[in-house]
Amino acid sequence: MKIAIEGCMHGDLDNVYKTIKHHEQLHNTKVDLLLCCGDFQAVRNEKDMDSLNVPIKYKEMKSFWKYYSGQEVAPIPTIFIGGNHEASNYMWELYYGGWAATNIYFLGYAGVVKFGNVRIGGLSGIYKMQDYRSGHFERPPYNERTIRSVYHVREFDVQKLMQLEEPLDIFLSHDWPVGITDCGDSRALIQQKPYFREEIAQRTLGSKPAALLLEKLKPRYWFSAHLHCKFAAAVQHGNDGSVTKFLALDKCLPGRKFLQIIEIESEPGPFEVLYDEEWLAITRKFNSVFPLTKRWANFSSAAMNMQECREWVRKKLEESQFKPFEFARTVPAYNPSQHNFDSIPEIPQNPQTLSLLELLGLPYLLDSSPVTGERTGIPASPAPSDLPTYDSEEIPIDDIDEIEEIEEAKADNPTRD
Repeated sequence: MKIAIEGCMHGDLDNVYKTIKHHEQLHNTKVDLLLCCGDFQAVRNEKDMDSLNVPIKYKEMKSFWKYYSGQEVAPIPTIFIGGNHEASNYMWELYYGGWAATNIYFLGYAGVVKFGNVRIGGLSGIYKMQDYRSGHFERPPYNERTIRSVYHVREFDVQKLMQLEEPLDIFLSHDWPVGITDCGDSRALIQQKPYFREEIAQRTLGSKPAALLLEKLKPRYWFSAHLHCKFAAAVQHGNDGSVTKFLALDKCLPGRKFLQIIEIESEPGPFEVLYDEEWLAITRKFNSVFPLTKRWANFSSAAMNMQECREWVRKKLEESQFKPFEFARTVPAYNPSQHNFDSIPEIPQNPQTLSLLELLGLPYLLDSSPVTGERTGIPASPAPSDLPTYDSEEIPIDDIDEIEEIEEAKADNPTRD
């Protein structure tokens, strides 16, 4: 199986797919899957811009809306995680994962799926110590604080991933596991990014939860993005001989190292995205303690037996042939001649999410109050008949683009303050 790995998408789907097509033609080959390590920017319309935390100069529609509307269809199955520059309202709508557009699958805030017999896990967002133990209290419309905290990694999602026992082939995170620079050429990295030196020395460059997951899960491959550079490492796990091959990639720009194509052993195709039994059993077991306020989750209160959850999920998935529910649009896509989206609910109830929760026998909680955790009176999404045909604990990588511009300006003009 040939898999293309892409760093930060930043909404530039057209150019990434064109680059892969060029590689296929040049090498007379076929890429089976594209994995994106965050900052995907699945912006469907202008209202989604209100949930996208980027500097004003970067607020553009880009190209995802064409794939959401059906004007374009992804030529390669695509799986992505969230970063720190996302349409967070849409990501919350698909908290458990689902099709963000035809042939484009979001892994959720945390998730595991299979592509053929290759098992792929991921964690969306970036680590910030001050929000790590909080629950998911943010709801759209976001304010100046919550538009940032909504994409900060939560302990609840990490602990769910820590329950995994079956082997993972690939894991995706947006920011790097802290300490990963010890396992690669950190000297060359510092030459490329001098302002990383202090964070590497202080062991604050990267995510502590990601490092915990790397140590526990030991996947064959781990891919990241966020810091807008290419960096490779090999992590030796104790004395058992297992090794994780780590690779971080850049953002999609001319001359940047944003794409890598690898080949891994797999069963013969055709391949498709399938639900993962163990992950859905974990989701079923712990959804009763899903923290929907600032209060953290009490995992000891999760009463369901894991073996019973596995049996429940296995029976249900056999009925559905393990296939995720079909993509469904819940809001109008961007239309240059139409700019009024006032009638769109802030939290549409996505049919994929509703169907998955029904399959798992779980209640829908995503529109509950961020204060009490109780359901609010937000209406379901209207029928879509009107549809037109960067970050460690301390380093301010939220603004990595601006940091890069400052450093590049200094290099061009060393006398500038």
